[in-house]
Amino acid sequence: MNTDKSPLKSALQAIATQVEQAMQAELQEHLAAADPLLKEVLHYSLFSGGKRIRPVLCVISARACGRDDSALYSLAAALEYLHTATLMHDDVIDHAPLRRGRETTVERFSLADAILAGDWLHARSLYLVGRLTAAAGLEVFCRATEGLANGEFLQKRLAGDPAATEADYFEVIRQKTGNLIASACALGALYAGARPEQVAALRRYGELVGMAFQIVDDLLDYTGKGAETGKELGNDFREGKLTLPLLRALAAAGPDERQAMRALIAGDRSQPAAVTQMTVCIAHLGGFRSATATAREYIARAVQELSGLLAEPASAAHAALLQELAEYILIREK
Repeated sequence: MNTDKSPLKSALQAIATQVEQAMQAELQEHLAAADPLLKEVLHYSLFSGGKRIRPVLCVISARACGRDDSALYSLAAALEYLHTATLMHDDVIDHAPLRRGRETTVERFSLADAILAGDWLHARSLYLVGRLTAAAGLEVFCRATEGLANGEFLQKRLAGDPAATEADYFEVIRQKTGNLIASACALGALYAGARPEQVAALRRYGELVGMAFQIVDDLLDYTGKGAETGKELGNDFREGKLTLPLLRALAAAGPDERQAMRALIAGDRSQPAAVTQMTVCIAHLGGFRSATATAREYIARAVQELSGLLAEPASAAHAALLQELAEYILIREK
């Protein structure tokens, strides 16, 4: 995990390293008799970089509620397993050639390899969450995974639909991103035996952070640096995903501009010129600026959810780290 703030980077990197060590130990133990190709695919997919946001949030949430032990990192690893499985399956669905600056799992290996390895990760994540957080945690986790699938279907149905609304967009990102990050925070709190109000506050914090994270991700899809994001710019537009910057631009457009933008959406979106034209339209109509302001609003609301933890001496330092992490999301470049 890389950030632009050295103290924050050091704290988060230390947690990410512990999570990666837990994953390595997990895989070494539970893949001892597994097929060599499965081992290779899992290692390629799990250790290709990545922000480790979900497991890091799980660990900090547990610490904020008073618990930090070795098994916590196995729980955090379960969240990274599920996240990686969803990325592998997403890349299959989207026919994506690149992720994190290198070939996706499906490109590097095969369709079957990506699907089956993702299934293994999903199964392992369910086992770990059930063992470490019992029925309460498993319910949180399963609802998040159900939401991921439903959100994917909703996004698929809305692809290229000029009638898609902001409400549709927010529901997609709540289900696909907000729910899983919310579950990461809630699971950490549940593992620590937190009070119900603490679990609820951290779950709400996670959902709001997740929504902001996805909005920034959608901004970077148009405005980021390919070398930094590790993905080809304009993928969302090419796939027909009407994300918040585009929707805000459509709402601000006059009749002629709106007609031109809808023609681009309905036309051959694979052409680089179409991506460039849409990017120019969005910038001209303030779509990027408006979407950024909405991400800031979500982060401000997320930080408000930490007020109770910030007021408790035993939790304050960890809650302050959650606040810093939330605020960093707004300035990240990948």
